[in-house]
Amino acid sequence: MEDNLLYSDADFRRVQNIAMREAGIWLQDTKRDLVESRLARIVRGNGCKSYAELLNLAESSGGSEILTKLVFAITTNVTNFFREKVHFDHLQAEVIAPAAGAIRKGKRFRVWSSACSSGQEGWSMAMSVMTVIPDASQYDVKILGTDINADMVKIARSGSYRRQDTDGIPEVLKKKWLLPASDDHLVFSGDICALPTFNPMNLNGEWPFRGTFDAIFCRNVVIYFDAKTKARLWERLSGRLNPGGFIYVGHSERIGDPLSCGLEPVSSTIYRKIR
Repeated sequence: MEDNLLYSDADFRRVQNIAMREAGIWLQDTKRDLVESRLARIVRGNGCKSYAELLNLAESSGGSEILTKLVFAITTNVTNFFREKVHFDHLQAEVIAPAAGAIRKGKRFRVWSSACSSGQEGWSMAMSVMTVIPDASQYDVKILGTDINADMVKIARSGSYRRQDTDGIPEVLKKKWLLPASDDHLVFSGDICALPTFNPMNLNGEWPFRGTFDAIFCRNVVIYFDAKTKARLWERLSGRLNPGGFIYVGHSERIGDPLSCGLEPVSSTIYRKIR
């Protein structure tokens, strides 16, 4: 129990329902203590004496801001630059490089980081593009990053990261694209900044865009969804993928029936659009 704040099984059930309703996230029973820990600061910050009191506020007519903070608190934001490097090697060799000639002739090229957290994945995509096509900013090349957590999106947009959080970036790329922002922060600078755009968005809600993508990263997010939500998301993502494009998933994730979505597995975590 956090600081003697009252927290019951019924409170956890309510949080489970909120997470599913607002974000499509199913919190397993094993997450009970994790939820208690993550929400404790919000409970105290709103002067509540119990989790039930906080939940009542969050679900009241004027509680939308608290509800949003609650959802943000229970979503996981663990990421780093070039996480699962094999995906970025494949992106460069099998997606960006083959398209480079057509891009220089005017081809539209889009990549989507669909659960971008604080932006490391999207900026890693941008560095991958610029490695293959150094003048990519002159062409119709864009990277979209979206995440349910607006606070994380603000960090992504800033392009500013603590020095220790940039350890995953190869030194040659760090020297080329990052400048000191302060004693302990580096910030992306130069032509690369023209490529990524970051916006808050619920992956299980409405998508406020109509275009399709050459590659989509949806990694380490569906592990929090139930089977029905997963299946619907895979279908929606495949529908936004250009023929021959690729979907990248997390190392512990699998698309259960890829053929039904018009996909074929290239490896255990990479799928290609075949129709």
